[in-house]
Amino acid sequence: MFLLELLRHEGRGDYAGATVCWNCRLDVPQFRCIDCLGTELYCKGCIVTLHTRNPVHRIQEWSNSCFTAVSLKDLGLRVQLGHFAGDSCLLPERAFNDDFTLIDTNGIHTIGLDFCGCETAQTHTKQLLRATWFPATTVDPRTAATFRILEQYHLLSFESKASGYEFYHSIARLTDNTGLRVQKDRYEPFLRMVREWRHLKMLKRAGQGHDPAGVANTQSGKCAVLCPACPQPLKNLPDNWKDVPNDKRWLYALFVAIDANFRLKRRIVSKDTTDPGLSHGWAYFVDETAYKAYLQDHAGKPQEKSTCASHNAVNMADTKVSQGLAATGVGTIDCAWHNMKLPNGVGDLQKGERYSNMDYLFLSTLRGRCVETLNVSYDIACQWHKNLWERMSTMPPSLHLDPLTKLIRFFVPKFHLPAHIFKCQTTYSFNLSKNVGRTDGEAPERGWSNINPVASCTKEMGPGSRRDTLDDHFGDWNWKKIVGLGATLLRKMGEAQEEKEAHRIAFEELDGALQPEALDPWKLEIEYWEHNPNDPLVTNPFEPKVTPITQAAVRLKLAEMEARDLQQGVDLSLHPDISPSVFIASGIDIEGEQHRLTADIAQLGLHATDTQKAAIQRQQNSLQRKINAWRRVQALYTPAVQLLHSYSFQSSLDLITPEDTKLYLPSAMCTKSMRCDTHLQVTEWELRFAQAGDALEQLRQSLRLRDYMCTFKRDWVRGQSANTRALNALTRVDAKASAAANKYHAARGALSALAPLLRKVGWNLKYKELDKKNDMRSMSAAKTGVSEGRRQLSWIWLVEGVGDDQDEVIQDSLRVEWCKSRARSMRWAEEVELLDEEMRRVLQFFRWHAAWWHEKGCESTLNAAAVEHEGLIAYAYRQARLRHDIADRFEKMWMAHLSITSAPPPPPSPLLIS
Repeated sequence: MFLLELLRHEGRGDYAGATVCWNCRLDVPQFRCIDCLGTELYCKGCIVTLHTRNPVHRIQEWSNSCFTAVSLKDLGLRVQLGHFAGDSCLLPERAFNDDFTLIDTNGIHTIGLDFCGCETAQTHTKQLLRATWFPATTVDPRTAATFRILEQYHLLSFESKASGYEFYHSIARLTDNTGLRVQKDRYEPFLRMVREWRHLKMLKRAGQGHDPAGVANTQSGKCAVLCPACPQPLKNLPDNWKDVPNDKRWLYALFVAIDANFRLKRRIVSKDTTDPGLSHGWAYFVDETAYKAYLQDHAGKPQEKSTCASHNAVNMADTKVSQGLAATGVGTIDCAWHNMKLPNGVGDLQKGERYSNMDYLFLSTLRGRCVETLNVSYDIACQWHKNLWERMSTMPPSLHLDPLTKLIRFFVPKFHLPAHIFKCQTTYSFNLSKNVGRTDGEAPERGWSNINPVASCTKEMGPGSRRDTLDDHFGDWNWKKIVGLGATLLRKMGEAQEEKEAHRIAFEELDGALQPEALDPWKLEIEYWEHNPNDPLVTNPFEPKVTPITQAAVRLKLAEMEARDLQQGVDLSLHPDISPSVFIASGIDIEGEQHRLTADIAQLGLHATDTQKAAIQRQQNSLQRKINAWRRVQALYTPAVQLLHSYSFQSSLDLITPEDTKLYLPSAMCTKSMRCDTHLQVTEWELRFAQAGDALEQLRQSLRLRDYMCTFKRDWVRGQSANTRALNALTRVDAKASAAANKYHAARGALSALAPLLRKVGWNLKYKELDKKNDMRSMSAAKTGVSEGRRQLSWIWLVEGVGDDQDEVIQDSLRVEWCKSRARSMRWAEEVELLDEEMRRVLQFFRWHAAWWHEKGCESTLNAAAVEHEGLIAYAYRQARLRHDIADRFEKMWMAHLSITSAPPPPPSPLLIS
């Protein structure tokens, strides 16, 4: 049915038998418009009259058998500019050679165009602009594009990154998809109009059209879209922000991130004299003239080699392949917290990521900024910042920054940090440094996915076109980030508040499990380091002080653990007069032997030798004799168990092996609803409680030992045979950890059964359920998929008494972990405080910006009678109203989280004031 309806439109449909036009009732109807609503047929005169106001609609003519395309110009429609639609001009002036092309969203049209030639007529360019047609040239324009299509492509290029070539030729195919009608190529004029449109929109949105001094008065970076959450004096900071206490100044710090993108190359196409940029450092790119002059002066200076890891960005900066390229990429300076490009923070790279390029961009974006605290993130910050101030002295004075009067700290982004040496991982870490919240420094990396698709078309552009295009895309990226700040900050605040509470509790648990006499020097040490982070003489508390365990020490530790196992497995001499405590303890020991024998059998594999099988059989025989002897004593203390043994013997068809034999200790009798002497239950409770503690300590020792062995294997073991021996040793340690976990499960299961009978409460807060997957991990290990900043200690390390072990390696590990747990708790607390301040700053910035636009509308110096005056005021009022609306929306979203909400009423309409 759908297919037939589509085919029906190829014919005249309901008008197939019409002989006269239904509109005028005079001529034969044979024309229809495919852009108007409906499929009515009209005569030639009616179709032209009806399209006086729609000269870009597409017309079809019925030619006895089918419809063919025909232009309104061919039908006699003339478009008169300078007058109301339909009015005639006394002195019409036809377009040059009566050949005018208009590009619109539905195709490329040939227009019969007449300019007004009256005495009061405007220039041809103004006549076109007032008709919302953008001329391709200013002298005898023969091509124009509607504002509608320029706006459409402008937004489409932001969202889909479609090139001008792709978009123009899709419009050309919409005009004729057969290739039979030769079309005039207007691709280059279209690109020129798009570029000018982008430039004009940038100036308009930056308020430069309201500047009495004109566009020529535009200052560097003034057309950039500013981040409303970053600290900006006189815009979103309190009047007394410089007088706040020292412990609160970090809230007004500026976070910047430095990075380079080598996807945004540019081939050697054209040059600046042929293709200059329409702006000169007005947005995100630095002024090209001053930038290249500085680079030319420092072109021959060698770059220092890296003393950290072998960073290609440092060591290979001079060897980057640049054959055939005018730019190997771009360097950028971003807002590290909100992922926005900063004004005058973008520039081309001629080789690799050279210091000279990045220095200029970094200092250029800070020019004119009044900041007291600066946090700089760069993936090679450990190398780049060393001689930064010395290199700065060779730059123009306008780029100088006084490092002595400001607090400037350097960091390495979290994802890049593991590639650095261990010293850098603690010195330049966001996780371990004070007053940075949960900043990760990876903001530029997230923005590259948005801009990289543009690389394919900007690679072939001239220098000016490329800079203007990238400036436009960076501006749109910033704007999308701004309108999304409401949801972004709300999500971050909700997450930060939850994590703050979780990490506060985790740190308090660890702090409470350690000895107070050990904590006091740790607190003093880390607080002193936090106040002197850049002093090389101050000990970094996050670095281990004790030499890692050696291979010989590992072997000794294994031998000691095996000796303790042998001591626990010694045969007990049972006697008919044995005490109840010895009876219960013997049963628990036999249960432990059953677990060990089960583990030994599991390790046999499918192809065990006769020797291995004989050894297992001997262990089973020995265990069976112990069980038989223990049962004789059990008959005296718990005779009711004999009934359970007889039932199980009668119901079982297979021989029960010693390791699977049920012992029925008092805790097991509870689950069978059998009565047992309370004294025996209390005795087992005491022994099981101690057993659970012993099992956890054995588990912690095994995990510590495994951590040491893994580190030793990674750093020192090389070769297949050595690795095989190391893996075998690790397997034995893993087996011991698993055995300790099984021992803990058995002890906790017994405690769970006995607790209701003995009315024991609160015990399960200390001895929690052990999850082998998530809880059995070392102090420094996190759950799978959890980052360092979100990591929490497993509860097995928070059990009271864990810090009693005086082993220096253990104490040093506890010290480092305590420092890291404290840092995680502080970072999340700082995150909440910083987000609260940013929410306040965003609202204040929008209120300030609204007032700024209000003043722009009032400052116009044009003649009050000029029609442009009203347009200036209307646009300024619309922008002011928009800022107020965004602020109101954000304030409602954040109401539950804002500590102080100050929302002044919007200013009155400039139209009313004027």
